[in-house]
Amino acid sequence: MASTSVSSSFELFFISSLLFFSHFFVSEGQGLPPIVKGLSWTFFDSSCPKLESIVRKRLEKVFKDDVGQAAGLLRLHFHDCFVQGCDGSVLLDGSAGGPSEKSAIPNLTLRKEAFKIIEDLRERVHKECGKIVSCSDIAALAARDAVVLTGGPNYVVPLGRKDGLNFATENATINNLVAPTANTTTLLNRLSTKGFDATDVVALSGAHTIGISHCTSFTERLYPNQDSTMDKTFANNLKGSCPKADSNNTVNMDVRSPNIFDNKYYVDLMDRQGLFTSDQDLYTDQRTRNIVTSFARDQKVFFDKFVIAMIKMGQLNVLTGGQGEIRAKCSVRNKDKKVDIATVVEDLEETFSALF
Repeated sequence: MASTSVSSSFELFFISSLLFFSHFFVSEGQGLPPIVKGLSWTFFDSSCPKLESIVRKRLEKVFKDDVGQAAGLLRLHFHDCFVQGCDGSVLLDGSAGGPSEKSAIPNLTLRKEAFKIIEDLRERVHKECGKIVSCSDIAALAARDAVVLTGGPNYVVPLGRKDGLNFATENATINNLVAPTANTTTLLNRLSTKGFDATDVVALSGAHTIGISHCTSFTERLYPNQDSTMDKTFANNLKGSCPKADSNNTVNMDVRSPNIFDNKYYVDLMDRQGLFTSDQDLYTDQRTRNIVTSFARDQKVFFDKFVIAMIKMGQLNVLTGGQGEIRAKCSVRNKDKKVDIATVVEDLEETFSALF
């Protein structure tokens, strides 16, 4: 237990040191992708100037207590954007109209605490600025800060999203999220329909440099026969954590630096220590092998490409302007305004009085 505590303290100290130097900040105008109509780099500069500091300061405390929540928030943003766009629909609870995206199979392992953190951030932001910031904007900022506060690149996030009014069906959720058992062909084909090229796909996969996975997401590579693309020692270690195909244990996604956002994930792939088929196949497949190698050799190259891909992803099918709404609570859509009968009657009486 003491060893674990010392290790965690060292990692947090190391991450804090990285943040102190802040040499990976990326701002608009540095080759970033264009932003869609309705979003802006300065959307809340006047109406909610403390927005980003509220989110950042709160998450600093959250991650100090449990750095694992960073991966949970990052994954939540991914699962929101890839299904029907970055509209906060993954945050919605189910209703009489059907089950929510939360209950779809790919989302069952999303961290429950991540949903609570987003709601807590919304309460803090709305208390400061009023109900003008959407849950989907807060989720995008939380994902960025999850990257930054674990040692990754700092970057600007275009804001102005509105929250969706409906959640996707289970089929739509399954069809838009790539399973860990998928190969590179599936990854490239699925993401190309959303405007991502091979470099984007490999860069976004680098989010697996932090976080944990349940055994059932990769044990098909261990049982009944070991995947030939997996390092034998690595496989034996995994079998120790996952003694059966249906084991419910968890393991770190990145064996080298599981709580630090860096390029070690790509070093893992080159050493045949990728956890998922969808990870390791990026190095096996000739179409993406050189991209993996370039990221493993140069962390700055990875960071630069990751930022571009994240900004692109964060704008998928966003709702802006008069579309959607600003939810008063992230898990439920706002109630429709009820017609005030008394007011209607009063208006009619005034109209008739004026006519007659």
